[in-house]
Amino acid sequence: MFYQVYPRSFHDSDGDGVGDLDGVTAKLDYLSELGVDALWLNPVTVSPMADHGYDVADPRDIDPLFGGIDALDRLIAAAHDRGIRITMDLVPNHTSSAHPWFQAALAAGPGSAQRERYIFREGTGPDGLLPPNNWISVFGGPAWTRIVEPDGQPGQWYLHLFDPEQPDLNWDNPEVFEDLEKTLRFWLDRGVDGFRIDVAHGMAKPPDLPDMEIAENRMLAETASDPRFDHQGVHDIHRNIRSVLDDYPGAVAVGEVWVYDNAAFAAYLRADELHLGFNFRLVRADFDADEIHDAIENSLAAVALENATPTWTLSNHDVEREVTRYGGGALGLARARAMALVMLALPGVVFVYNGEELGLPNVDLPDEVLQDPVWERSDRTERGRDGCRVPMPWSGDAPPFGFSTTADTWLPMPAEWSSLTVERQLAEPDSVLHFFRRALRLRRDRCGVDGATLTQLSAEDGVVTFRTDGGLTCVLNAGERPVDLPPGEVLLASAPLQAPSPSLRSTQDRRLPPDTAAWVV
Repeated sequence: MFYQVYPRSFHDSDGDGVGDLDGVTAKLDYLSELGVDALWLNPVTVSPMADHGYDVADPRDIDPLFGGIDALDRLIAAAHDRGIRITMDLVPNHTSSAHPWFQAALAAGPGSAQRERYIFREGTGPDGLLPPNNWISVFGGPAWTRIVEPDGQPGQWYLHLFDPEQPDLNWDNPEVFEDLEKTLRFWLDRGVDGFRIDVAHGMAKPPDLPDMEIAENRMLAETASDPRFDHQGVHDIHRNIRSVLDDYPGAVAVGEVWVYDNAAFAAYLRADELHLGFNFRLVRADFDADEIHDAIENSLAAVALENATPTWTLSNHDVEREVTRYGGGALGLARARAMALVMLALPGVVFVYNGEELGLPNVDLPDEVLQDPVWERSDRTERGRDGCRVPMPWSGDAPPFGFSTTADTWLPMPAEWSSLTVERQLAEPDSVLHFFRRALRLRRDRCGVDGATLTQLSAEDGVVTFRTDGGLTCVLNAGERPVDLPPGEVLLASAPLQAPSPSLRSTQDRRLPPDTAAWVV
């Protein structure tokens, strides 16, 4: 079980309103008691923070905002003492525009070796006034920015699939991997246990940079015909990364792979490429029995093509929190608890995003505090991802809820979260936090589902049912009426069960209410 830590929102140890690595270290006992095997840390390397760390200016140092490199050393040592492994975000598709390489490229001029580290092109149209092609940025607007040359004249354009402050690297240049190898070995030698690879289906670009089909601008590639992503050359990059990790037994590479064709997705999980790949089908599924069934079936079918390990997640720092996605309020929370049981019963590796175990919803933040570059790049038509990144509530009855000693946190915390703090939920046996703890303990100690396989999977009349070869049956009622549970012991349910009538209250006559899931053995 991986626990995703968004460091700036987890816990602030120095009172500046931004979470940091010593804050993570201070909460390791909480994570250990939850049942965490490994942490995935969102970016903490040196960055101007245009995209909250995904614009990396120095990949081999920790930003002072998060406590510097000594803070990471302290975290690694303390986590390893508790049997928790540490994986870091790796951002190989692009750098910050403040990176020394990019600054050198701007100064060196067209045709220079420095510019060959990035993707610079001449413009089209009269005097090169138009971009080299029609690619759009994931964050909105064109994927190209024109620079001013050292002589003061308008010049070449550079590619940035994300923000202009995130220029794409040229992975056809061997210098790029040589530098990445230095980064990989630097952190692995320091005790890091692996990496989550950002935009793992990116990096490689088709040499002719053909135009794309313009449709609705989505967060990441939707189709195999999108030339911005999933170019075949990316697999050579992953093989090179894997060759480095193989020098460090036990090190893991987890790829962010927004690819939906099963065969194309499975290609990233070949024996000499990624160890694990995020499959986002369950994130994308509505609370609908058929959609959930199909997401599970397709995810398992994809990894089976390479005999790889499946991964499951319901949320992360880029998507709306599931409580809100599933309807918000009491309904959304009930469905989120039910889906947590579904996810935790599935074979393979699970990823839980910080705050998910508290049942946190998305926060509807005021316009003036939004920081995600998506907000400005979309001309303020897309609110971006800040709503799922609000800091964790730990204790107390008012913001900052123990997250920091200052109420001026980097994103404001809603006063109504007083009922959702860790402190409050630890005191309530039926809280979401205790529910997660019980589920994770059962998953590890009794169910053994991480290495299991499914022997049954069905969706009928709004009910999803699957069974593992270890004897665990998971039933999810996504319909409108209570349904009978199969015979056996109920290990855990996401909400109280119902009996048909007082005369039928027995262990064999239980009914599962709508928006509820249960584990039966």
